[in-house]
Amino acid sequence: MSIVFIGLPACGKTVIGSAVAAELGVSFIDTDALIEQRTGKLIREIFAEDGEPYFREMEIQAASDALQQSSVVALGGGAVLNPEIRSMLDNHQVIWLDVSVTTLTRRAGMNRLRPLLLGDVRTKMAALAEDRLPIYQQMATWRIDAERSIHDIVREVLALVSSGIHVISVSSEHPYDVVIGPHTSLRASAMLTQASKTAIIHPPVLAEQARILSESVNNPVIIEVPAGEQAKTATELDRCWRILASSGLTRSDAVIGLGGGATTDLAGFVAATFLRGITYISIPTTVLGMADAGVGGKTGINLDEGKNLVGCFYEPSTVLCDLDLLTTLPDDEIRSGLAEIVKCGFIADTRILDSVTQNPSDALDISSDGFAQVLSQAIQVKADVVSADFRENSRAVGREALNYGHTLGHAIEKLEGFTWAHGYAISVGMVFAGEVAHRLGILSAQDLELHRTILSSLGLPTSYSGAEWAQVRATMSLDKKARGSQLRLILLEGIGQVTVVADIDESLLEDAYNAIGDHVHS
Repeated sequence: MSIVFIGLPACGKTVIGSAVAAELGVSFIDTDALIEQRTGKLIREIFAEDGEPYFREMEIQAASDALQQSSVVALGGGAVLNPEIRSMLDNHQVIWLDVSVTTLTRRAGMNRLRPLLLGDVRTKMAALAEDRLPIYQQMATWRIDAERSIHDIVREVLALVSSGIHVISVSSEHPYDVVIGPHTSLRASAMLTQASKTAIIHPPVLAEQARILSESVNNPVIIEVPAGEQAKTATELDRCWRILASSGLTRSDAVIGLGGGATTDLAGFVAATFLRGITYISIPTTVLGMADAGVGGKTGINLDEGKNLVGCFYEPSTVLCDLDLLTTLPDDEIRSGLAEIVKCGFIADTRILDSVTQNPSDALDISSDGFAQVLSQAIQVKADVVSADFRENSRAVGREALNYGHTLGHAIEKLEGFTWAHGYAISVGMVFAGEVAHRLGILSAQDLELHRTILSSLGLPTSYSGAEWAQVRATMSLDKKARGSQLRLILLEGIGQVTVVADIDESLLEDAYNAIGDHVHS
């Protein structure tokens, strides 16, 4: 992973980039200097003699070569206008050095070495800013205020890049990044420099975090909603709409969802539907929200008849998984989130299962490298699935794979009046799915037992007997994957091998349900 500096001409990419590289003891590459070295010409001479299109072609090759060296890289100010170069920046840490046009004009002056600024420097710099700032904002992992001393800027950059940040790209209809690591919620302000107003939707327990966040955005509108699933109602949705309208938010403004999966589900739906869609940033604050609800673009609310029955697909501008926000979570919520992480191990990445099997206590410790690793692996699974099948249109299993364990899990949640933690219900749901698959002859007894072993090692339940089968079966019929009266289950034909099975014999389903009631509740 390289550290890449972007920004307008004269923002300090070369000076600061070389200083950061020196502190880290790695190489520094300025792509403009690399092009000059390869051509034997100054940039202004290339523009004058060969033309800008030739320079941009050279820039692509220079960027590609520089980014393969795991170094510190300064890109030319216009490099990120090229989609090919933007695609190269996936999984690199991109630092945007943000400096005002006034300061840049003073720094650049009448420098004839900058071919795009010859003549009226201020007017041309302002034009460059108008074209490029939205792209800098989109591409930046971090925005740095670069109108301070070089020492202060370098110290801030080093603090950010040494903090274990991991960036995962979701390449669906409207690509965005998931940024994982400590302090990542600070990135929100860099993403929203163009928004004149920002609504922050949060539950009561995050009032202080919402206040702190509000200090970094323009004209904040703070909206407190009930905790958990109680927020996901038509009443709360309507209240949020009305607050946004009365506060004068426009299409150029934004919504931040700060909270667990229920909060981000609601906030995403609010952003998707207000004025037919405004900018949305998801800041999940629970393990469950980071591993599942905060990523993927599904939004929604509940009805009395079932969970998530009303909603839409709407992608965030970014997802900021700030690991510092997990430090106050109770153990039950950590376990609940780990159920979704383990699910990703069952359906796709067996490394997650290996890690949890070898050291379950490490997975339960949110300050450990093991936890950060399995969380990132689970998010990568979801990113890959969502990128390939955003709207669940695939004829193959596609995005439905993410619903492993959810058919019974959602039914348990509803039957228990949403008093069960989501991950606890999904844990039981995965064991039920395993029992069904085993009875169909497609999952081995060993793989079925692996479900119980891993989930139990994390303190998650593997049994349920809170309702009669007839009541459970009727509730399962409300599942979104159902087609008419036909129940469709996501099952495994082996670890990592997902399939959809419909029209399963009712007696087999009941037998599988009875089997999960035969075990002592964890």
